[in-house]
Amino acid sequence: MTVPVTTAHLAAMMQDARSRTLELVSGLSDDQLMGPKIRTVNPLRWEIGHVAYFYEYFILRELYGRDSLLGPKADELYDSISIAHDTRWDLPLLSLDDTLAYMQGVFDVLIERLGDISDDNFASEQDSFIYQFGVFHEDMHTEAFLWARQTLAYPTPILTVAADVSEERNAGPHPGFVNIPGGTFMLGAPKSAPFLFDNEKYAHEVKVAPFSIAKAPITNAEFAAFVADDGYTRDDLWSDEGIKWRNDRAIKHPGYWVEDGPGEWRMRRFEQDIALPDHEPVIHVTWFEAEAYCRWAGVRLPTEIEWEVAALGQPTANGTLAATKRRYPWGDTPPTPNHANLDGRALGAIDVAALPDGDSAFGCRQMLGNVWEWTADTFNPFPEFSADTYTDYSTMLFGETKVLRGGGWTTRSRMMHGTYRNYFHPDRWNVYSGFRVCRNEAPS
Repeated sequence: MTVPVTTAHLAAMMQDARSRTLELVSGLSDDQLMGPKIRTVNPLRWEIGHVAYFYEYFILRELYGRDSLLGPKADELYDSISIAHDTRWDLPLLSLDDTLAYMQGVFDVLIERLGDISDDNFASEQDSFIYQFGVFHEDMHTEAFLWARQTLAYPTPILTVAADVSEERNAGPHPGFVNIPGGTFMLGAPKSAPFLFDNEKYAHEVKVAPFSIAKAPITNAEFAAFVADDGYTRDDLWSDEGIKWRNDRAIKHPGYWVEDGPGEWRMRRFEQDIALPDHEPVIHVTWFEAEAYCRWAGVRLPTEIEWEVAALGQPTANGTLAATKRRYPWGDTPPTPNHANLDGRALGAIDVAALPDGDSAFGCRQMLGNVWEWTADTFNPFPEFSADTYTDYSTMLFGETKVLRGGGWTTRSRMMHGTYRNYFHPDRWNVYSGFRVCRNEAPS
């Protein structure tokens, strides 16, 4: 069940998502909008057309029987399930102007369908779900536009939401661990959640043993110590799959790190070469690299249940694990810039000690925002899983990918909540991925 929202709310979300899309393709040349054919990004001109197609297909066509504004060629150009990734550069794509006109045309029909756009007119439950899902799908793609611009060293985007975060970039480290009591916890989203994705269905009882988890994600400085101690050449630290990934690509350090003399590093952020920010979370690392670091440091990745307990759980008065949980680490109110580094406003990560107002009940910082966090677990369905309208959203990647939690600085705050599950293959590194760790020993 999705809680109905007003048509004004839906229209505002749609306009904001579209404005972000346009900001992220603005100023790029025709060549940049296509880019090179590589596995981890799409041609941006194809991708923005696909965003419009998604709204049109799942709302206007599937639910309401409308024809595509592009006719039969819409499926031939923009259906991401049937069109292989490597062929997307070779399609007879619309020009940029025609793509933008298609996007606007779909937008206009969607708004017209809603009828009276006002704070007094509530959309149906069906429209509230599928319109929001369309917006969140666009939000996922604007995050992908950001990692595409990073991957291809395109200029730092100009976002209206961008803010001065110099104070947050001087907050420093946040070392140490917190002890979390064991008990029974409801993993996943409750049926009463305002909005949830199919792979969050539904909260179910899971037992968890006591554990200790880091207050903050692993930082660049902490990861640099692993690199300096030959962490990338010691096979005893790596799984067989990790060794193959590392050797096939001759990986010697995290992506976008640049050597600057013996033991010294710089880092590329978009087109800029900057000094490695010691106390920001290490970012753009694979699950394999996180796993190897953990073996080196004598720690481990948290399981998905441990991550969610640390983020959303609460202690009782006598120190046991409460039966209740929060929607966000800090409580049940939506994120603000004082709680989490989200929405792209920082145009990068910030120091791990920043934003104490966002701490969880157990004292873990930045469990939402700043950097996506790998967990130990493979992405699989919960017991009551059932696919939503977009049946391929989760099902195609069950059993193949690893779970990440918490969102990155790139993630839109409106779609982020504590039970949100992301998933990528363990060799994926150009996404905004990092990790925090658990101690191997349970707390006494």
